[in-house]
Amino acid sequence: MTEGLKGRRTFIVGLGCTAFIKPRGQRSTDNMGLEAATKALLDAGITYDAIQAAFVGYCYGDSTSGQRALYNLGLTGIPITNVNNNCSTGSTALYHANNAVRGGLAECTLALGFEQMAPGSLGSNWKDREPAMKPFHLMMDMTEDTLGANHGPGAPRMFANAAQEYFNKYGGGIEHLAKIASKNHKHSVNNPYSQFRNGWTEEEVFNGPKINNQLTKFMCSPTSDGAACSIIASEAFVHAHKLENQAIEIVGQSLTTDVPAAFESRSAMELVGYSMSKEAADKAFAQAGFKAGAGRDLVGVVELHDCFAANELITYPALGLCKLEESYKFVERGDNTYGGKYVINPSGGLEAKGHPLGATGIGMHFYIAMQLRNRAGKIQAPGLFDVADKRGKYGLVHNIGLGGAVVVSLLRRPEFFTEGGVEGRDRLGYNHGEECRPVTRADVDKVKSKTSSEWYLQQAKL
Repeated sequence: MTEGLKGRRTFIVGLGCTAFIKPRGQRSTDNMGLEAATKALLDAGITYDAIQAAFVGYCYGDSTSGQRALYNLGLTGIPITNVNNNCSTGSTALYHANNAVRGGLAECTLALGFEQMAPGSLGSNWKDREPAMKPFHLMMDMTEDTLGANHGPGAPRMFANAAQEYFNKYGGGIEHLAKIASKNHKHSVNNPYSQFRNGWTEEEVFNGPKINNQLTKFMCSPTSDGAACSIIASEAFVHAHKLENQAIEIVGQSLTTDVPAAFESRSAMELVGYSMSKEAADKAFAQAGFKAGAGRDLVGVVELHDCFAANELITYPALGLCKLEESYKFVERGDNTYGGKYVINPSGGLEAKGHPLGATGIGMHFYIAMQLRNRAGKIQAPGLFDVADKRGKYGLVHNIGLGGAVVVSLLRRPEFFTEGGVEGRDRLGYNHGEECRPVTRADVDKVKSKTSSEWYLQQAKL
């Protein structure tokens, strides 16, 4: 159902990801970026010469860090745009890479995201000016006039307040946040890319160190280092390079920013983007040809931005996966995990797999595309292809950043998807959907440009 999609059809044809790790300064962004991009190019079976434009996302880094990473693969003169959109940075880079192909400006583009973070809560590097988030913090204080005083770092406090507003209006409680977080930590045990694979129980999550009134440590995403890459191509490019056995179509995608309700409603849920997420989801499904509110029952697997368990709770209804008043019941029924209506965050989500800001959104697309290729190994969602339509069910990505921006993507196997033949697993030598390995200089040599600089590449540390 792509009749509502304006522009050309677009496809994810190559994917790469590094392990998401604790921020201890062990890896630099240029080297993580090189690993992720090399894997994506190997997966697609192309060299960097085929890339006509690149968009690189990160929040903590110098200007032109994108060039610093991609120049390792070649100096081809293509436009490289560096992107910063808070926690939705990675998906924002992918959104622009997708639109360049969709609008006919390029046949093949690359979206890369990475982050090298500092331990602890997020903060600003700019001490000589007001933070862009100041209006959000002022409104956060105002929402607490009715919700009750809270404490702790700003981001978890805002999302915790949103959960409290939901509890007050519709029911549920902190025990539901514990269920969500425990579910994600259990999913993460089987993800080789994850930062945490402890599999915390509901009781352990609930009794963890308190961050604020509603959230414990295990309900919160950690700061992380990591990188991810996606290669986007046109249908003509897919057929020319015989990628029908791995191309995943982007049938709908939307990027939205805040609406007046974020501030005029005095609502903690609106402040963290409830309506922004709803609008992005509605637009993405409309692009795919669905009428208002339709299409959700055809989704099988979701990567949802659970920066905190509180956000997952309020985002289920924002995406249309359940009614607003039933979100906590949705959790109780287990409709968010294996055996339920949807498998949500099979990767472990941000709470368990980690949250390197610039890489997060592209990593989400990595996991969903691998699910739709049926290459996700132990985290593969069942039943995605047990439908009459050979394209199977849809995969959904939701990536949000306060300040604010939301990207929602709807992905699906195309009608020409064909199993067999040489594919990414053969070119990498293993299935990177279920195994995480580093890259070698020999791998880089297979995908680097004819116009690469040996001197520049010698600066890289794989």
